[in-house]
Amino acid sequence: MRRARATAPERVPCGDVVAVAQDVTVALGGRPVLHDVTLPVRAGELLALVGPNGAGKSTLLAVLAGDVPVAAGQVHVGGRPVGRWPARELARVRALLPQRPTVAFGFTVRDVVRMGRAPWAGTAMAAGDDDAVDAALAATEMRGLAHRAVPTLSGGEAARAALARVLAQEAQLVLLDEPTASLDVRHQELVLATARRLARGGAAVVAVLHDLGQAAAYADRVAAMHAGRVVADGRPAQVLRPELLGGVYGHDIEVLEHPRTGALLVLPARAAPAAGAPDRFPIVTEVGHAVTEVRHG
Repeated sequence: MRRARATAPERVPCGDVVAVAQDVTVALGGRPVLHDVTLPVRAGELLALVGPNGAGKSTLLAVLAGDVPVAAGQVHVGGRPVGRWPARELARVRALLPQRPTVAFGFTVRDVVRMGRAPWAGTAMAAGDDDAVDAALAATEMRGLAHRAVPTLSGGEAARAALARVLAQEAQLVLLDEPTASLDVRHQELVLATARRLARGGAAVVAVLHDLGQAAAYADRVAAMHAGRVVADGRPAQVLRPELLGGVYGHDIEVLEHPRTGALLVLPARAAPAAGAPDRFPIVTEVGHAVTEVRHG
C-alpha cells in the first residue's frame, strides 16, 4: 500500500495568530528567565523584541520555536501545542535563525541553503526546491558566493548564508535572533527589508533587535522586555517612548522625528562635549609606514 504524500500545512490568514506564548514561565539552570509572559504573534506583521542584555528576548524566541520547555504556561503554534508537533512538520511551519549559526564542515553556501528544504522532502512542495534556493540566495545577495565553502566566508557573509537557509524553508512563522548583528549597514537594511517583505507576504516574523532605530523603522509592532517580562507591547510609537525606554535600559533615550520624513529616530542620550574640548581632531591617512595626508575632521 502506497503512503500518501504529505501536504503543506494550511497558512493562517493575515491578522490571525500564528503562534502565542500564554502565561509562560521558564527557568534555566535553576534561574528564572521568563516570568508570566504572554505574547501573540500574528500573520502579516513584523514584531521586534527589544530590551537590554539578559532581558529574556532570545529565550522567548526559543520558546516560540519549541526549543525550550516551559515551567508553566502554554505555547501554541498553528493552533496546536508546540510540543505536539512532530519535528519535521513543525519545521514546515516555523523557521529559526539562531544568534550564532555555525557550520562545522566544508559545505558550500548552496548546500547550506538547500538544507532549509529538508522539511519538504516527500511533499508536493519539494518540486520547488531549486526555485526556493535560488530565490533565497538572490534575496540575501549570496548568488555570487553560492559555490564557496561556508568556513571560508566572512562573519557577515556566513550570517547571510544562514538567513538564506531560513528563507528557503518557506515557513510562515519566521524567528530571527539578532539578524543584523554581524552585518554592515547595507546588509542590515537588506535583511530588515527582507523581513518586512516576508511579513507583507503573510508571514509572522519575530526579530530580536538591539538597534532601536531599526525597530522604529521596520517593525509593525514592538515588544519591550525587561528582567524576563514583557513590559510594553504595541505600535512602535506607543512603545518607543523616552520615559519607558529609559526605565528599561537604565539609560536616557531620545526619540526624535526625522526633519524630512517625520520617521522616528531613537538614540541614546549623550553628553555634550566638555567645555574647552577641541572641536576638530587630526585624521592621519597612512599607506604602509608613510604618512600621506594629515587633515582635520
